[in-house]
Amino acid sequence: MGLDWRGGLTAASEGLSIITLLSHLASADEDTSLNPTQLARFRDVARQVKATRYSLANSAGICLGTDYGFDLTRPGLALYGGVPSPVAAPHIRQVVHPQVQILQRRRVMAGDTIGYNATFTASHDMEVAVLNIGYADGYLRGFSGKGVALRGDVPLPVLGRVSMDLLAVDVGTAPWLAEGEWLDIAYDLPAASAASGLSQYELLTGLGARYDRIWDG
Repeated sequence: MGLDWRGGLTAASEGLSIITLLSHLASADEDTSLNPTQLARFRDVARQVKATRYSLANSAGICLGTDYGFDLTRPGLALYGGVPSPVAAPHIRQVVHPQVQILQRRRVMAGDTIGYNATFTASHDMEVAVLNIGYADGYLRGFSGKGVALRGDVPLPVLGRVSMDLLAVDVGTAPWLAEGEWLDIAYDLPAASAASGLSQYELLTGLGARYDRIWDG
């Protein structure tokens, strides 16, 4: 049930046994006057509507301070490694680690192009690997020429456009890699968001159904 903070709260809630009365912050991840405005409105509503518990703060709202905590907080993004505010960064670690397989190894000659629309041209002879991930898996075209695969600590930059099911990476720094081997995709959410232009929420919810999800406690 929705309530209008402007008035009529007592009549609207009369006869109801409310377990949790909650609202949601519209801009908790920004330094804006809207946050204290919503806090004041929620406090006013809470004084008029009886409930067992009250809740306002999501992940970013928790970072605004204890005034926003009330009886119950609702972390979502932060549980999956998202960093809603710089103050939370020291307390959150990466949770989601996509892994991909090398389908093919190729040697690309200087002057050759890679991917749709030939957005990448090799300036020299290169060792390239084709990986089994693309925008159909949620690894979107925002990572074209910006994303990175990893073998341990060795970065393997994405070359050219991300296609539907495949992408190419430069393996010149790891020439021993063979077809069938597995790599990590760099997916620290704040860094991946900055590289791709996608929000941390999009990066998480966009991961497709073709992944085998392995839970490591």
